[in-house]
Amino acid sequence: MKRICILRGSPRRDGNTNQLVRAFAAEAEVLGCETEQFHLYDMELRPCLACRACQKDWTVFGCAQHDDMHVLFDAIARCDLLVLASPIYSWYCTPPMKTVLDRMVYGMNKYYGERKGPSLWAGQEVAIITTCGYRPEQGADLWAEGVRRYCKHSQLVYRGMLAERHMGYGTVFMDADKEMRARAFARDVLCADE
Repeated sequence: MKRICILRGSPRRDGNTNQLVRAFAAEAEVLGCETEQFHLYDMELRPCLACRACQKDWTVFGCAQHDDMHVLFDAIARCDLLVLASPIYSWYCTPPMKTVLDRMVYGMNKYYGERKGPSLWAGQEVAIITTCGYRPEQGADLWAEGVRRYCKHSQLVYRGMLAERHMGYGTVFMDADKEMRARAFARDVLCADE
């Protein structure tokens, strides 16, 4: 059974991105996967201080800050697939998602100390679920490229992105086609090696 950790970076609990996450997670459960979700706006997540305390011990996350990142580290470390779910704000993910990415790149990659160490999450799979106001190829492309580079740097396996456009306030976002694509994305990502 695959374990999936979904980081939800939308400030709106029932917003567009989280509607896609619900369909993705429902399909994942049909496929026999276990999902664990975190709403990042409910968590205390401080920005990285670049103190490099995390580089001293190559076996643990090791961050000097005592906030909810330690909870996320444990969940991410035990999952098979990490899903980054965030709407696009100014052509990138939301602030709490960016905070998590910054903290994890240092805490999980022991590359920044006096000697280069290992990646604690090498080989882990990563996927993106996102929504944006522009066509995805113009609205979500920079975040997708950033995550691809992040994965390469961290020795992670990038599994792709589901990006859906919202046509504006006053319109209904979720429909049968978007739900179908979210479920198909779950099958594509989770059955990629079969």
